[in-house]
Amino acid sequence: MVWEKEKIVGSCIIGGATFAVGATFLHLFLKGELPLGLGLGARLVSFRKRRPVRVYMDGCFDMMHYGHCNALRQARALGDQLVVGVVSDEEIIANKGPPVTPLHERMVMVKAVKWVDEVISDAPYAITEDFMKRLFDEYQIDYIIHGDDPCVLPDGTDAYALAKKAGRYKQIKRTEGVSSTDIVGRMLLCVRERSNSHSHSSLQRQFSHGHNSPKFDDGGSSAGTRVSHFLPTSRRIVQFSNGKGPGPDARIIYIDGAFDLFHAGHVEILRRARELGDFLLVGIHNDQTVSARSGARHPIMNLHERSLSVLACRYVDEVIIGAPSEVSKDTITTFDISLVVHGTVAESDDFQKEEGNPYAVPISMGIFQILESPLDITTSTIIKRIKRNLKKEASEKKYYEQKAFVTGD
Repeated sequence: MVWEKEKIVGSCIIGGATFAVGATFLHLFLKGELPLGLGLGARLVSFRKRRPVRVYMDGCFDMMHYGHCNALRQARALGDQLVVGVVSDEEIIANKGPPVTPLHERMVMVKAVKWVDEVISDAPYAITEDFMKRLFDEYQIDYIIHGDDPCVLPDGTDAYALAKKAGRYKQIKRTEGVSSTDIVGRMLLCVRERSNSHSHSSLQRQFSHGHNSPKFDDGGSSAGTRVSHFLPTSRRIVQFSNGKGPGPDARIIYIDGAFDLFHAGHVEILRRARELGDFLLVGIHNDQTVSARSGARHPIMNLHERSLSVLACRYVDEVIIGAPSEVSKDTITTFDISLVVHGTVAESDDFQKEEGNPYAVPISMGIFQILESPLDITTSTIIKRIKRNLKKEASEKKYYEQKAFVTGD
């Protein structure tokens, strides 16, 4: 605070005599131009220009979920700036198998997390001495962060051994109740087909050896489970919330949906929506509404899980947890909504119907707008990718089982 700075430099001891500090001296200090020849002045300027603490966290961030977001939130709290490394597709394939989400989509997801300040693309799966030196020198990283779950490389070594040896490692608590392995287990129920249990359990294991996943534990079943172990608390919701409402004259934009398996398509349409106003309000449909529209095995993520994923997005200002499927006049009035929007890419085409359109009221009021979706991705797209990976793995397994000796070199 300026008042505190004035108090600090209110007197200066030089050669044993006390001199009153004039307005010019104070002006120079506040501008950062205080002569460095003065010992106290130099210390004050040094304090004023303290370099921010920069922390680094890496990961695959494949099928990114609120557990990843909570890890990034905790990492950001350990410093002033958070730099995130996103592992390349090639590195993931070499260490775990093909990712469900390609690098460019994972970059979109990580950049959109509100606690992330900078992102490094194509980060290595394991931190080498050369990459660690680059982090320290080029990116001015002070500490490397990871969760309290072990991250063991295929050769059995600790992926963060070098950072620990250098004394530049800090640990955060892993978010209980969710993992990529768990989500894959739930998704497998949506892609049930005639494939053996080995393919299912193997795909789950693919997600259990990464930077942000616990060890695989199927509880004696390889078919996956639909049960979420997430226990929502008000404190977690507060941690993810912005805590600020719209200003008195804010232009409030409203968009609603399921936002299941929160993905890059969701992020990009939210970004487009936010650009249209001052405050973005997102309505998240309850589990019953999503199930009625998409099928009995939906949603993959429950209401509170979906709410946290949306809240972590930097383009979102507030969410309505369990929003009605139809946008009513009362909803528009209560939240002072200026414009209701919907993307062109969606699981349902209800927004285009003439009868039974859930946006009939905002359409009649002239405050409804359809936005061109930047990415052609839906929740079904992600599920189809899982199905593709299952088929690919089954084909490879069949090939090796039937492989015969071939002459020649």
